[in-house]
Amino acid sequence: MEKAKQAIELKAQELELASKYKSEFLANMSHELRTPLNSLLILAQLLAGNKKKNLTDKQVQYAQTIHSAGSDLLTLINEILDLSKVEAGKIEIQPEDVSVSELVATLEQKFIHVAENKSLEFHVNVEKGLPATIYTDGQRLNQIINNQLSNAFKFTSDGGITISIGRPSEEDNLTLLGLTAASSVAISVTDTGIGIKKDKQQQIFEAFQQEDGSTNRRFGGTGLGLSISRQLSRLLGGDLVLHSEEGKGSTFTLLLPERVEIQKDTEESIEKTPETKPKTSQFAAAPIKVAEISQAPKIKIEDDREDLKSGDKVILIVEDDQKFSSVLVELAREKRFKVLLAEDGKTGLELANEYKPQAIMLDVGLPQLDGWTVMEHLKDNPETRHIPVHFMSADEQDAEAKQMGAIGYLHKPVSMDMIGQAFKKIERFLYKSVKKLLIVVDNEEHQKQIVDLVGEGTVETTISKTQDDAIKKLKTIIFECIIIDVDAEDKSALKLLEQTYQDENLSQIPVIIHSKRDLSEAEEKLLQRVGGNITIKEVHSPERLLDEATLFLHQVESKLPEEKQEMLRQVHDKEAIFKDKKVLIVD
Repeated sequence: MEKAKQAIELKAQELELASKYKSEFLANMSHELRTPLNSLLILAQLLAGNKKKNLTDKQVQYAQTIHSAGSDLLTLINEILDLSKVEAGKIEIQPEDVSVSELVATLEQKFIHVAENKSLEFHVNVEKGLPATIYTDGQRLNQIINNQLSNAFKFTSDGGITISIGRPSEEDNLTLLGLTAASSVAISVTDTGIGIKKDKQQQIFEAFQQEDGSTNRRFGGTGLGLSISRQLSRLLGGDLVLHSEEGKGSTFTLLLPERVEIQKDTEESIEKTPETKPKTSQFAAAPIKVAEISQAPKIKIEDDREDLKSGDKVILIVEDDQKFSSVLVELAREKRFKVLLAEDGKTGLELANEYKPQAIMLDVGLPQLDGWTVMEHLKDNPETRHIPVHFMSADEQDAEAKQMGAIGYLHKPVSMDMIGQAFKKIERFLYKSVKKLLIVVDNEEHQKQIVDLVGEGTVETTISKTQDDAIKKLKTIIFECIIIDVDAEDKSALKLLEQTYQDENLSQIPVIIHSKRDLSEAEEKLLQRVGGNITIKEVHSPERLLDEATLFLHQVESKLPEEKQEMLRQVHDKEAIFKDKKVLIVD
């Protein structure tokens, strides 16, 4: 019996290890596939635009077909990666209070036009007596419901779609889920579409399975959406169930607890990582390079380093994908930039130190030095710290980039519109000579201390004594940064974060939380809840406040008074940080 038990435990460990290796393998492959796919999509889009009017209608159509097929491939890559993360237990659940009324408004706004275009009815019914909010992961909840609605509209040509939000019915089996009807919510999507055959109703929840699996099927798709949705629903403590009749439509019902219970290991997984590089897994081997299998010939791209004159607007592009960098170089020159180009992190850092460009576009996955390391060196150097950096990467790590002081983040594959928006953001930043800072503080002594510390030269400070006044100013003035003094007399300054993180525009503004005391447990929980949507830095000393303010306001350190330059040197002196300290290293 003991040997059998050991054999079972060993097999379970092997399966867990295999799952983790599979997740890492798919993550690496996903990154490597996105790199050539990025070039394919952007070049196809350029061809389809036919800017020089030298392509025939048929050639433009071919380019559009290439772009469409590439977009479908991107969807498949993203869904495979999502599925692998769920199966490996690597999806992070970040519960928050989700407003039922806001959820309904978002769904109506997103799908009402789809219904109008297909001449279908679209109704949302909310049962009376439900709580105003449910405590769950809002992003994953939206992902599940969006998938159900997209399927409903795809498979329905007559009639309509109805969303119903209420309590579970007697037919719903909650016992196995450990739920009760009184503490649960049921979100149903009902359509009048084609329905699903009885013998296919369990099969469609399996990966790559569809109701019609023939090669000449009428409806496209990867067959992964339902599998991902069911696994996500179980991660949220519920389940996704189906009631359907062929030819009469289907009802997918998401059963959820009102409050999701987070397991201890899940809580540990969402602890914030350090503000430098994102954590790497112990299973992450060297990335699998597709280029090593089929090496494309090198393209020689000339930059403008031999043709730079005083007064030129210079941008440094650090990107190892030559096809993509050639597009960026061409677009930068159209915007009247002179271009410096580097294909690895080490060269990029050397060019930044030598030429001091006005802006930098920086890839993350680079040879020799990755983008995170390059950014660390740039921000540690007083001569390059003020240069605005716009990141580019196939991985979604924009939160980490903005914590380091990046002004933006392009998630590959990108469209021409996304690149255009990135250049606009850089240009707006360069042309804005005065940086505007909002300080929320109601104590006059603290107000004077903060203004004297950070209100230098090109910084224009605005004071708000209440959160209501701060919101009014935020809606009329464009600020580069917000400082909130938590030692406010009314103890409510942090509530400003609850209002800003729900606004797409306001949530882009970095926030510095200044306090001479430790934050309370309630305040820490608030920061953790909104931190996924807002760039927040917490500081407890004048030196750190000055450091973070100059970072987000991109101030030129050499133009600050000598005493403030000395404060910054102290903050960035690695040896001074550990002076008179004891360090325990566990490896």
